[in-house]
Amino acid sequence: MSAVTPLSAPRPAEELALERVFEEVRTTRMAGVSILNERLRVEAVGFREWRGARVGALVTPWSVSLMIVAGPGRPLAALRTGATECWSFPSGDYEFLGHAEPSIGDYRQCSLISPALEFASHADAVAAARAALDALFTPPEPRRVSRRGLVLGV
Repeated sequence: MSAVTPLSAPRPAEELALERVFEEVRTTRMAGVSILNERLRVEAVGFREWRGARVGALVTPWSVSLMIVAGPGRPLAALRTGATECWSFPSGDYEFLGHAEPSIGDYRQCSLISPALEFASHADAVAAARAALDALFTPPEPRRVSRRGLVLGV
């Protein structure tokens, strides 16, 4: 009897669309730009639902960013390109820039690393994206203060 290899779960359409759009950006608008790290490719990483939207990271040859895209059947409100919007996560509040692409609609982006030249491999960039997402969804340790007002355990 042979072992059965489990099938991987299908990826959400929003992630696949995001990868298609940014792959097209890579081959058109970013073609020949000197800040590209040719060891990296376009990959949507760790997307999950958060307050009606989908939050994850996007690795590209030029950056690693947190991304907020529309949730299933629930578009994001329009936000002027370049305008900022604050989103709250367990780790704190973060400013995201508004953007839009015709094939995916409105999305929000918070750059983590740009340019992404420091990565020796795509796997390293994905690991950094996953670590950032883990930190985003991890509440900070509560600070303990002594009777004299000193912060303890830092």
